[in-house]
Amino acid sequence: MGATPAASGLVDGFGRTIRYLRISVTDRCDLRCRYCMAEKMTFLPRSKLLALEEIAIIAERFIDFGVRKIRLSGGEPLVRRDVVELVQRLGSHVGHGLDELTMTTNATRLADHAQALADAGIRRLNVSMDSRDPAVFRHITRHGDVDQVLGGIAAAKRAGLAVKINMVALKGLNEDEIAPMLDWCVGEGHDLTLIETMPMGAIDEDRTDRFVPLTAVFDRLSQQFELERDLAGTGGPARYWRVKGSATRLGLISPLTANFCDGCNRVRLTTEGRLYSCLGHDDQVDLKAALRDGGVPALDDAIRLGIAGKPARHDFRIERGSAPAVARHMSVTGG
Repeated sequence: MGATPAASGLVDGFGRTIRYLRISVTDRCDLRCRYCMAEKMTFLPRSKLLALEEIAIIAERFIDFGVRKIRLSGGEPLVRRDVVELVQRLGSHVGHGLDELTMTTNATRLADHAQALADAGIRRLNVSMDSRDPAVFRHITRHGDVDQVLGGIAAAKRAGLAVKINMVALKGLNEDEIAPMLDWCVGEGHDLTLIETMPMGAIDEDRTDRFVPLTAVFDRLSQQFELERDLAGTGGPARYWRVKGSATRLGLISPLTANFCDGCNRVRLTTEGRLYSCLGHDDQVDLKAALRDGGVPALDDAIRLGIAGKPARHDFRIERGSAPAVARHMSVTGG
């Protein structure tokens, strides 16, 4: 299946150039975080997933179209047995069209893979960890072991990988841990990004009971840490501050209290091959069908179609009793 060079970059109807592709390599996860999944999840049958080769072909077409950053996610990407092979293939493009290849992981299996990921071209990891307290972590994830995660983070550090901790702020669960988490990140040399819970997919709780506006969190942190605005971004939706006197950056992702859509430069590929141009909308284009039915030319047309339909902004809101903005879970689309 030979590829031809892409004719031009990807620009949506609002003049935003798409430079960032997030790929969910699996919807499966070995944790069941309460804000993300129902306790009893039905995952896609493996027959519906993109093959490793198909993910690579689609990703390489996006690189040819001018995408400069790719993030692999899930679910938990490291539960997919062949994911390191994918990292190796895509990592070969770093410095040759691709500026950066990264991964978001829960780090439960990271200790076994950190060195291989570094050898394959990954330099930075996002690690989802909402608490360092063993009991709180186990409650949020329903059965997780935080020591396993901390061991994975330590292995990543030994492998020379930069680590950013992603922490979802949850009212009544981890609010009191946010400042200690930032202090720990400063001591370890990690960055920290705080995230408001997003209304995606049906879960077993009402998200309004756990929603914490990050505006209030930031005000409290500002009283304990000297924070300086850092205008350098990473291509994602966070706004950043530097913790004075350290190498640590604090990021805030606030889809509900501070809409981040105007500069959105990213799209998402699901594990079954659907391209979503917006996390908060259900409009999508089936790239798997295009590739299988019509090869690379049809794939290119489908990519252009998906970018052309990218909406101006998401429809996220938190209201008691309201349905999620979209029915699919975050694990399907990729974080």
